[in-house]
Amino acid sequence: MADTNYDVLAIGAHPDDVEVGCGGTLCRLVAQGHSAAITFLTEGEMGTGGNIEIRRQEARDAAKIMGVYLSPPYDWGDTQLTDTYQRRVEIAQLIRRIRPKILLCPYPQIATGRRQSHPDHVATGVICLNAVNIAALKKLESELEPHRVMRVFHYFLPQAVSPSFVVDITDYYERWMDSLKAHRSQFQNPDKDGDYLFYLETMSRAYGQMARCKYGQGFYSAEPVAIDDLLDLVKVAPQVIPK
Repeated sequence: MADTNYDVLAIGAHPDDVEVGCGGTLCRLVAQGHSAAITFLTEGEMGTGGNIEIRRQEARDAAKIMGVYLSPPYDWGDTQLTDTYQRRVEIAQLIRRIRPKILLCPYPQIATGRRQSHPDHVATGVICLNAVNIAALKKLESELEPHRVMRVFHYFLPQAVSPSFVVDITDYYERWMDSLKAHRSQFQNPDKDGDYLFYLETMSRAYGQMARCKYGQGFYSAEPVAIDDLLDLVKVAPQVIPK
């Protein structure tokens, strides 16, 4: 499938970032009849497991499981990703091709504390925000028409940042896990320490607890979200624990 109009575009720094940060949400969106595209800005070549070719195939496998279009990735250097004008323009061109209503990308600020945000994640968030602005400019030299993204929402939230909203992914939890397991070199590699899938499940349960559902994924919005119908906010009935 070639680039065309998609409802949502999700961008990550490395193969598997989108799956980790918002994969369950993408599974839900696709099941609801919406369209989604993803891409990543580096090849993940500095990861402990796998290599570029392995990680490319894993990304294709994961995209197929989620039902999303994998737009050709970029090769801007794992651990070396920085915000430049040229990169802003390239992502602006991608936005003009995909023409999403919503863009999902990492939180664009360094966290405080012992474990800080990955600099590639932060750089991706910054590049995306700047590209969204450029994509809407009529004077940008391009064969593609300007496009204005309606909303930008961030995943990979630091612990100190509360989500603006939580998406209930309970019914799509298993498909989300399958998309993560497709990244075998990262999450099913016996040579790597730790059970990262267990950590992701725990994080999803924590977000779910905030919204009174079993599994959730949290997102941050820098701007208030306008509501047309106040009752839209209660369409997803919380799973209230009986007294």
